Amino acid sequence: MKAVEVSAENLIVEVGNQQKIKPSTMSKDTEKAVVGLSGVGLGLDELVRHGARQVIQQAIEAELAELMERFANVKTLHGQRAVVRNGYLPEREVLTAAGPIAVKVPKVRDRSGSGVKFNSTIVPPYVRKSPRVSAALPWLYLKGISTGDMGEALSVLLGDDAKGLSANVVSRLKAQWADEHVAWSRRDMSGSHYVYWWVDGIHTGLRSENSDGQCLLVIIGVKPDGSKERVAIGDGYRETKASWLELLLDLKKRGLKAGPRLAVGDGAMGFWAALEEVFPTTRGQRCWFHKMGNVMNALPKSQQARAKADMQSIWMAATRADAHAAFDRFVSIYAARYPKATETLKKDRESLLAFYEFPAEHWQHLRTTNAIESTFATVRHRTTRTRNCVSRPTFLGLAFKLIEEAEKTWRRINGPEKIKLLLEGVAFKDGEPVQDDRPAQQKIAA
Repeated sequence: MKAVEVSAENLIVEVGNQQKIKPSTMSKDTEKAVVGLSGVGLGLDELVRHGARQVIQQAIEAELAELMERFANVKTLHGQRAVVRNGYLPEREVLTAAGPIAVKVPKVRDRSGSGVKFNSTIVPPYVRKSPRVSAALPWLYLKGISTGDMGEALSVLLGDDAKGLSANVVSRLKAQWADEHVAWSRRDMSGSHYVYWWVDGIHTGLRSENSDGQCLLVIIGVKPDGSKERVAIGDGYRETKASWLELLLDLKKRGLKAGPRLAVGDGAMGFWAALEEVFPTTRGQRCWFHKMGNVMNALPKSQQARAKADMQSIWMAATRADAHAAFDRFVSIYAARYPKATETLKKDRESLLAFYEFPAEHWQHLRTTNAIESTFATVRHRTTRTRNCVSRPTFLGLAFKLIEEAEKTWRRINGPEKIKLLLEGVAFKDGEPVQDDRPAQQKIAA
C-alpha cells in the first residue's frame, strides 16, 4: 500500500495556513466551518488539534480507499465484493507535536478468507506516539530530565493531556533503544567505504555506571556518493587511546577494509594515536573550531575578538601559501606577549592546513567537526546532571536514537562529484585537481 505523505506534525502548518486565507478567497463551506469553530469558543490549541484530527482522519480514509480500490474486482463465489468495510477499531489517542489527537482507524472484512487486513501507515497498530515525540525523549533525557519527570517535561510542551509517557513506558523505550544500538553495532562493515570521517568525544555530563568520566565516542562518515552516515557510536573513559583503539579495531573486525582519506577531529583526543595503529594511511585534519577555542582561552578577553579575526584569515585563505603567510603574521603579532596562545596554534600547524589538499568544494565541511557538534550542541557539557545514574546500554541507546533522528536531516556534502577524482588517485593542490599527479600504475593503466 502506498504511504500517504501526511504526518501529525505537518498539520500544525496546514491548519495554521488555513487561518491565513483571505476572506475574499475563502469558500462558503470553509467560511462556515471557521465560524462554526469560533462559535463554540475553541482556543488556538484546541482549534489546531481539531483541524489536525480532521486531516489525520481524512488521510486514513484515503489509505483505506486505496486498499478498497485495489481489491474492488475480487469477488466471492456469490459475486459479492470480497473486501468490505467493517466499522472501526476502538478510538485511541496518539501523542503528537500538536498534543494528543483522538483517531479512529477503520476495519475491513475479507469474505474470501484470504486474510486481507487494513493497517494504516500513518497510525500503525499499537502506536500511541508520533515519531517526532519519540525522538524528543532521548534529547530530554540527555538534557537532564529523569525518567519519572519525562511526562511532566513533555506536558509543558504538549499540554496536561500528554499521556502514554509514564516512567514504565519510558523505561521500556530505553531498553528498546539499547537493543537497537547493540544490533546496529554488530552490522557487517565489509561493504562500507568512507572518504571522510568526523570524529569527536562527547561529554554530556550524564552519569554512567561505575564512572563519571564516561564519554560518547562518535564517528560520522562521508560515503563515495557524498552522503553522510553514522559509522560508530561507542563509549570510553575520557577519550583515551585505549578506548578509541577498541572502537576502531571493532570496525576492522566487522569487515571495514580501510579508513577514510581524511579524518577531522580535536587535537586533544587519543584517537590520533589509535588511528595510526589501525588505519595508518588516513590523514588527519585538526578541527579549527576546537583550536580557536583553545587559543582564545590563552588570551585575555581584550584580545580575543581581534585574535579570532586573525585566525579566520588563516583558514579562509585561498591557497596554502597565503594561509602560511597569515599563520606567520598571527605568530609575529601575539608570540611576544602571549606565547602560550601561539604555541597552542603552532603545534598543529600542518594538520590544521591539511584540507588544502582536498577539493575546494569540500573545505567548509573539513575545517571543523560541525557534523557532530550540531547534533550534540544542546547536551554537551551541561552542568545539571540527572538525578539517576544510567546503565551503559542506556547511555549508548540514548545517543544512538539522538543521532538516528539527526541523520534524517543530513544532506550530501558540496561537490560530491569531486569524490570520484579523489578515489581515482588524483591529487589536489589548493583545492584544485592536479591531473598529471596520479600514481604511475594508474598512468600505465590509462
